[in-house]
Amino acid sequence: MPLDDAALAAVTIPTAIEALVVEAEQRFQAWEVRTEDDPVYAFIPCDYRTVYRGLALVTERRLAPGRSFCEWGSGMGVVAMMAAALGWHAVGIEVEPDLVQASQDLAQHADLEVEFVPGSYVPEGSVVRPDAGAELAWLDDSAPPAYPELAMDPDDFDLIFAYPWPGEAEVIYELFEEHAAHGALLITFEGTEGVRLQRR
Repeated sequence: MPLDDAALAAVTIPTAIEALVVEAEQRFQAWEVRTEDDPVYAFIPCDYRTVYRGLALVTERRLAPGRSFCEWGSGMGVVAMMAAALGWHAVGIEVEPDLVQASQDLAQHADLEVEFVPGSYVPEGSVVRPDAGAELAWLDDSAPPAYPELAMDPDDFDLIFAYPWPGEAEVIYELFEEHAAHGALLITFEGTEGVRLQRR
C-alpha cells in the first residue's frame, strides 16, 4: 500500500516534533560517545521526519482499525513518541535495557506518555524462514518476548512500526503476517525507499 510521495512531502513537521527529533539526535550522539567501547551495532536511528510524515498520513486518513501502536525494536523510542503525539496509545519494545531507560528519559523530557519495555518483539513460537540462515545473525532472541509485561499480544495492535536492517525486511513482514490482527497495518522505514505501508 504505497503512501503518495506528494502527500508525504506536504505534511508539515510540527515545532514540538522537530524539537523532539533534535533532542533525540543530540542524546543519541552523547549515547554513542558513552558506549563507544561497547557499541550496540543493531541500533541505527531511522529518518524520523520521514516516518513522522507517514504516521501523520495514516492518522489523518484513519487507515488503521484503531489507535493502538507498537514500535518493534524501539531504540530510543522516538517513533513511538511521535505516534503518541499524534494521539495513538503507543508502546515500544526494545531488547537493550540501556535504550529502554534512554527512551523513558526522553519521553519524560518531552512530556509524552509512552510505555517502553525490555525484551524481544518476536512472539513466542514464531516460525522463522527456513532460508534465513546467516541473515538472522543480527536477531538477538536471547531475551524473552516483551508481550507478557505489556499484558498485550501482537494482534492487539492496530499499527506496528519497524526499521528493518538489510536482510531483515522479509522476516519482519513474515512476523507481521503470522501474528498481527487482520486489518492491522505495518509501517516500515526502508532507507532510500522511504516508508512502506502494508495491511494484514
